[in-house]
Amino acid sequence: MNRLKLAAADAEDLEILSARLQDAVGQLKNFTWLPKKRRFAVVVNRLQWEEGGKTRVRAGLHFDGVLKVQSQQVKLGASDAVVSLLALRFEPAGGENPGGTIEITLAGGGAIRLTVECIDAELADMTGPWAARAMPDHGASDGP
Repeated sequence: MNRLKLAAADAEDLEILSARLQDAVGQLKNFTWLPKKRRFAVVVNRLQWEEGGKTRVRAGLHFDGVLKVQSQQVKLGASDAVVSLLALRFEPAGGENPGGTIEITLAGGGAIRLTVECIDAELADMTGPWAARAMPDHGASDGP
């Protein structure tokens, strides 16, 4: 069994992680900021798009060098709430500064913003695959 393990050190790498995480789902209690370690970590059930999108695996994602975490339209007290990841995006600070903001966009309009020293992320599958119960349609059934 091949388990995915990817690292991101720049915006282009982050786009690859974003594609692998599209439609991953996880409980808010599995989104953790460790300020003393400057790490933000997430455990999700990742849809395996690279295998046709019919299976999921448990995957861990972490960002190092995190200076601040902010959220928008995320119910922080609802730890059992399930959220769906749509994308990861990087907004550079500008100039010679390698830092900036990584935005984790969630379905329903929510977002988590990480202020980072630089892009330093890793995604790794932690389990074998299982059959996905449902496939996201992204509005495909909303035809003309």
